[in-house]
Amino acid sequence: MTNHHCVRDGVAEVSRPGEDLIYNGFFAKTLADERVLEDTHVDQLIDILDVTDEVEARLRGVSDEDRFDAQEDVFSEVQDRITEERGGEAAGINVEVISLFAGGHYSAYVFRRYSNLKLVAAPELQIGFYGGDPDNFTYPRYNLDFSFLRVYDDEGHPLQTDDYFKLDDDGLEPGDPVFVVGNPGSTSRLQTVAELEFRRDVSDKGVLEFVNRRIDVLQAFADAQPAVAERMDLVNTIFRLQNTQKAYRGQLKGLADPVIITKRTRSQEELQDSLEQPGRASEYGGLIERLAELQRTKRAQAAGYGSFLGLTSEEYEAPTLSRALLAVQVMNVSRGGNPDAASGMRTRFRAIDDVPAELDIALMAARFQEWAAGYGQDTPWVQSILQGRTAEEAARAIHARSLMADSATAVAAVDSGNLDPSDPAIAVVMAYIPPFSAFQQVLGRVSPEEERIAAKLGRARMELYGTTHVPPDATFSLRIADGVVTGFPYNGTIAPAFTTLYGLYDRHYSFDAQYPDSSESPWALPERWLPVPADLDLTKEVDFVFTADIIGGNSGSPVLDQDLEVVGLVFDGNMESLPGDYIYLPELNRAVAVDVRGIVEALAKVYDMSGLVSELRTGQIVR
Repeated sequence: MTNHHCVRDGVAEVSRPGEDLIYNGFFAKTLADERVLEDTHVDQLIDILDVTDEVEARLRGVSDEDRFDAQEDVFSEVQDRITEERGGEAAGINVEVISLFAGGHYSAYVFRRYSNLKLVAAPELQIGFYGGDPDNFTYPRYNLDFSFLRVYDDEGHPLQTDDYFKLDDDGLEPGDPVFVVGNPGSTSRLQTVAELEFRRDVSDKGVLEFVNRRIDVLQAFADAQPAVAERMDLVNTIFRLQNTQKAYRGQLKGLADPVIITKRTRSQEELQDSLEQPGRASEYGGLIERLAELQRTKRAQAAGYGSFLGLTSEEYEAPTLSRALLAVQVMNVSRGGNPDAASGMRTRFRAIDDVPAELDIALMAARFQEWAAGYGQDTPWVQSILQGRTAEEAARAIHARSLMADSATAVAAVDSGNLDPSDPAIAVVMAYIPPFSAFQQVLGRVSPEEERIAAKLGRARMELYGTTHVPPDATFSLRIADGVVTGFPYNGTIAPAFTTLYGLYDRHYSFDAQYPDSSESPWALPERWLPVPADLDLTKEVDFVFTADIIGGNSGSPVLDQDLEVVGLVFDGNMESLPGDYIYLPELNRAVAVDVRGIVEALAKVYDMSGLVSELRTGQIVR
């Protein structure tokens, strides 16, 4: 059981000609109807090993400049050793060494990997993402964001597992304790105040501006050419960007809140006082001040943070510029006599697909706007690109004249070895490489020192507080979070602990008149749901909120009751949870989950999946 949004790409991939399973949903009534999900796996955690002493011994004496590469090598060697000790990859063993407390502790997570998965059930997008972007990160919510996959063993039989969480569709009540077992992605709660302020003023601000521009470009293209956008599956790309946009807006709003910054400042002052005590000052004194100095160094390169994001991104960069950058790199590496590296770059170069000309031009213009905004329109290298033209005019002219604008001509030019430096797209790359290199050089000096200091502060926290009083930042490793089912005050009223199917239909009909074309409404219900099925119990719970501390990456995490039975499925947090990246505020921060009672009711009464419902309740496959 996982979220619809976690398998959305897979649902699109198993759609056959004439089908649109993203919009129409997929429900396999028999094992034979299930569809194979290629390039998909699930990992079962079977052990956690402390490898701190081994890793630190191997890294002792390594310089800051060499530490990252050396650490990667050590991790790889440790992973390979443990993998072989546990039976090797042939036995499905996969090992990942994870840094905790910013490098203060290292653990090896041992997994058993299963790579034979099939799609069993996924509702329509309109139900799996009910409310669309307007409802994202909000509550009350009425979203059935669920899907079911089946894992098969090496012999092609449904996997039989001794240990699993049973389903409890009797459900919860307000005040009940719950537990979340999942993989929170990343948090920044151990960062210093100076680091958070840098994010607020520079780096996170740059990310949001980048995302805003890409949404504008992609949405404008999708509106102008909807059929082409559908073939390109731009809707999923836009959804992902909108999710990021909302998350960064919420995080930046929190970083601008003086109450939050004051709380973090007080916490830091307590830590700093402890670090300056005799016996610790010689090793840990001055670290926080040095991090503040490094943030000031990075602020001098503020223009680069918004200007050079995503230069090699296949989704968000103009293919013309992506090809031009790789073409220059291929030529440079070839002249340096490294055929293996050149071959790998050529492979990446050939993999860059063409996109419609108007989209390529719009993405290129967005990049030019970022350079002009970050470095100034009168900066010589920016002037050399724009040449007195608007960003769009320059992009259109470059696209019309550059061999890099078409994959076939671009590949031919690179394969011939005769790259023309006067090609307008190549000229753009040659113009921005000097400021880009200067930006990278500063980061290359600062980042290793930041990581070293963060690791020392991580060890200091472990010495002061142990591993339980202050948990490590999220690292996409398995965590267990506890909480209580309860609503919260919002918008001058109170959000209920649970929402019901009544509310789902109310949302639909409340917005009906506002959207004469139902296809444009985020709250339009699919055909299966209209009219209301006669036996559908509208009192059944759809979603609920609780106080467990989660973050991005927890999507698809089961919610367990005190009997360790599944009662829900995490899919989101409320708006008030967005500052949770750097501080947890239990008064308002809420995790949002799909209630299994709503899932079972929908499967049984709307989707005619009585066999799956029986299997979920009894653990026995209905063949």
